[in-house]
Amino acid sequence: MLVNDNLTRIKQGLLANVTVVAVSKRHPKELIQEAYDGGHRDFGENMVQEMQEKHDVLPSDIKWHLIGHLQRNKVKYIVDYIHLIHGVDSLRLLEEINKRAANIDRVVSCLLQVHIANEDTKFGFDESELISLLNDASINNMNHIRILGLMGMATNTENQDQVRSEFEGLELLFKRIQQEVSHPKVEMKHLSMGMSGDYELAMECGSNMVRVGSLIFGTRHTE
Repeated sequence: MLVNDNLTRIKQGLLANVTVVAVSKRHPKELIQEAYDGGHRDFGENMVQEMQEKHDVLPSDIKWHLIGHLQRNKVKYIVDYIHLIHGVDSLRLLEEINKRAANIDRVVSCLLQVHIANEDTKFGFDESELISLLNDASINNMNHIRILGLMGMATNTENQDQVRSEFEGLELLFKRIQQEVSHPKVEMKHLSMGMSGDYELAMECGSNMVRVGSLIFGTRHTE
């Protein structure tokens, strides 16, 4: 019951248009089932193998979000059921998703990851790369993907002014694309930013999809 208490408390503080993705990585399937039984459906995983194992034994109507870095050779394992891929960070990855989705005649929803943090370890496009991709003629022929927004991860720092600045910069880019990019495969619908430590600040800066793990499930289980 603790999981659902945590979810209820978080959802009560969300704006009406905000979706919470319960980040269940390294948490047992029993806790996911508990949240599911309480009515939650959106769950996020970082690793393809772990998500696959959970998908195989948990209810089929769960909306799985892949929020970690996705390697091209792993796309084939999730393409038939994934709800949303948050971390698309290259044209080659987008092409692979489209190819694998075409094989099963499915359209896969994706977010483009933007590098907003002052950290080299995080992935994503910079602004010029992102605009170039959205104007690349090759996406005209990708009939099995939908680009539904942007995702970003702020710097892991106690400096809230820096985090706010990074979030606000991504929101400005999101709004710019909404206004300037007109493409049948691009709909700037989701702005995914904010995790357990900064999701409230992210909402203030325009996020409508937050990825919350430890505040829901507690300390992660390790094996």
